[in-house]
Amino acid sequence: MVSNKHLVLGLKSSATLFIDLASPQQSLTPPCSYPLLQPPLFVLVYVDDILVTGSCSSAIKSLIHSLHQAFSLKDLGYLHYFLGIEATKTESGGYHLHQSKYILDQLKKANMHDCKTMPTPMISSSKLSSRDRSPYSAPTQYRSIVGALQYATITRPEITFSVNKVCQFMQNPLDTHWKAVKRILRYLSGTVSHGSIINPSSNFNLAAYCDSDWGLDLDDRRSTSGFCIFFGSNLVTWSSKKQHVVSRSSTEAEYRCLAATVAELTWIQPLLSELRITIPRPPTIYCDNMSAVLLTANPFFHSRTKNFELDLHFVREKVLAKQMSVHHVPASDQLADGLTKAISTPSFAQFKSKLCVLASKPTQLGGEG
Repeated sequence: MVSNKHLVLGLKSSATLFIDLASPQQSLTPPCSYPLLQPPLFVLVYVDDILVTGSCSSAIKSLIHSLHQAFSLKDLGYLHYFLGIEATKTESGGYHLHQSKYILDQLKKANMHDCKTMPTPMISSSKLSSRDRSPYSAPTQYRSIVGALQYATITRPEITFSVNKVCQFMQNPLDTHWKAVKRILRYLSGTVSHGSIINPSSNFNLAAYCDSDWGLDLDDRRSTSGFCIFFGSNLVTWSSKKQHVVSRSSTEAEYRCLAATVAELTWIQPLLSELRITIPRPPTIYCDNMSAVLLTANPFFHSRTKNFELDLHFVREKVLAKQMSVHHVPASDQLADGLTKAISTPSFAQFKSKLCVLASKPTQLGGEG
């Protein structure tokens, strides 16, 4: 990990020089596609912070040396802190990614650093709505805290639904909405050191779980889609999002979620290919709605499917080309359930464990990128 104190990457000449040093044999077509030399190195750049990784330590050192000759760099050593995310090495050789310092800062900002903790980020019976008549007295504070919580979901997938829900009331937050935000903060206060685990694995298969509620939003009766995607045993991407239109059946809501999951997997596959990773078999998607699963292979259309016909063709095309496979999973084994609704404490504990969100041992920060 290196930090660049003087390079302004917004300048076209600086960016071009950086690319020349990182990959002398780059191709300018298509844009931003640059074949790297052997052995391959992967460089992540955010403004003046840079992460370099690869399978050859000497090649990494050579690249850092080349960059240091052109720019003023500070080598911070192995990855430990990047953009508010702390990376702690695990005994198995993986990484524990957490945002302890960032979360503590948000708790202090909300004056809740010594608050009473809660076992879940949202009450399972919670039914938030914009129809109440008691507006929150500090809407700017609400927007600031909720906006910060969105960044915390990078390493805390289990709070994704709760944060997504309170984000829907940014324009006119009410007292009930602020109480829901405080519930999330109380949960985080008791789980500050928790975060996502990334372990080394020889399993290169992609598996996805997708689920939706059906019309549970009290204001517009739209459904919420949720999915989580695993690369081997590691969770790599997840989402909780309200659907854009009202679904007239649970099958329609589930199929729209299924299409969103297929779209995400379609994006991930070429990304893994660019990282020189070969997927041994087509990704598998698990859905707990049997009607939606059957529609992926059913060649017949009828009046009930015309409302989501584009999604129907999109998913079916991938399935028939054997680029994806869709299977039914019992509702009790549906990992995405907690991304679509607030669930009970026992169910939430299982949901969190299956997402590989665990606590870390306290560590001393060695610096910031």
